[in-house]
Amino acid sequence: MAPRKNAKLQNEEERKADALQQYQDSEGHFTLVRNFRLADLVTIMNGVCGSFSIFSSANYLASKDPDYLWMALWCPLAGLMFDFFDGKVARWRKSSSMLGQELDSLADLISFGVAPSVLAFTVGLRTYLDTVLLTSFICCGLARLARFNATVALIPKDGGGKAKYFEGLPIPSSLVLVGVLAWFVKNGWIEGQAGLPLGKLTLWGPEGGRGEVHLISFVFGLWAAAMVSKTLRVPKL
Repeated sequence: MAPRKNAKLQNEEERKADALQQYQDSEGHFTLVRNFRLADLVTIMNGVCGSFSIFSSANYLASKDPDYLWMALWCPLAGLMFDFFDGKVARWRKSSSMLGQELDSLADLISFGVAPSVLAFTVGLRTYLDTVLLTSFICCGLARLARFNATVALIPKDGGGKAKYFEGLPIPSSLVLVGVLAWFVKNGWIEGQAGLPLGKLTLWGPEGGRGEVHLISFVFGLWAAAMVSKTLRVPKL
């Protein structure tokens, strides 16, 4: 079993070396942009959607205009559409690349890691411990994507060459949390209105101090743990 894994790793390293040669051979200004494939541009649009979500959340905090909050909630879903179609485009054009794989992970981190955490902060998860759990959510998403890129060659493949399962919860699953936040917004269960469901828990110190945490924040903490789980295997659809 070990020799087979070593052979896979060697083949993967050779493939990466060949793929990197195209970037080494390119000279002059904007060579990186010229090396983009159509699928890479679709992937970048995923990152654009995530960035718009973050800035829309910031605009809501500054203006309290609910249109900005709804835009922030819809943008990650639009990012998922681009995340889905970049693979379709790559197979249609028969042009996948190492750059595309890295772009995909970076865009996913923005749209499905940072943007949902900022949204959670926007609707009311703003205590010190809330932000600790939200930061953990982002960092676990980052670790999960890095591990996927490093170990994807070792995951068993089906007849079409696709991985049979994900190790750990895929980061786009955070859209479930975005959907829950949208439900809260629709019902007015956010900061400045009726307040978040389940309320707060004071772990130490006075009420309103650093020891307070919203119970909803623990959902983000559990989601983070599921993303970096080694034993949790999610079938790939």
